[in-house]
Amino acid sequence: MSGPVIEATSVHKVFRQGKLEVTVLKGVDLKISAGESHAILGASGAGKSTLMHLLGGLDQVSGGDIRVMGDPLSKLSEARLGRLRNRYLGFIYQFHHLLPEFSALENIAMPLLIRRQSKQQALLKAQQWLQQVGLEQRAEHKPGELSGGERQRVALARALITEPACLLADEPTGNLDQNTALEMLELMLGLNRQMATALVVVTHDLSVASRMQHRWRMQDGMLGPED
Repeated sequence: MSGPVIEATSVHKVFRQGKLEVTVLKGVDLKISAGESHAILGASGAGKSTLMHLLGGLDQVSGGDIRVMGDPLSKLSEARLGRLRNRYLGFIYQFHHLLPEFSALENIAMPLLIRRQSKQQALLKAQQWLQQVGLEQRAEHKPGELSGGERQRVALARALITEPACLLADEPTGNLDQNTALEMLELMLGLNRQMATALVVVTHDLSVASRMQHRWRMQDGMLGPED
């Protein structure tokens, strides 16, 4: 389809606890097209991760609209929303969220197994992605046997095995040393260019943000261009 991969229009988010209401997002607009890279900066608690959860359909907006590949997320059933996430979106977080009892290869294959692809096909494609992220020698290692950087590479391969239209990355280098963080960034940007996968990165790291085509700052519940 033509048009943006993700489009957020006047997005509001209010959290309620008893009689207390906290407004986190106050009318956020954002348009993300294929092949673009975006960085979202802001202080802790500014609402960056909340926005990422909304863009990924992991939470519901309180007002406004988010569309992924033209589909309004608020109108989809849980089943359709799950299928849309699996087909079009990849997620990577500061913590890898790998399944500890499975090998690196099996972790990467998991999104395809959820799609009911055959185990043979899923593992074959997972092997190809292990090579893409430079970990073909670590296929049978479980997460506890991998370094922090290796775990994040496995998480990246798992996010990209479905060839999503957009990768949403929330502080993906936050737990890595400087050299490993740089390697991870180069890997993400290389795949962003190679596959035309849109890339949205929440980060505190200005050196990471500077490598993105578009930079935004979250402040007082609103999103604006970074000066």
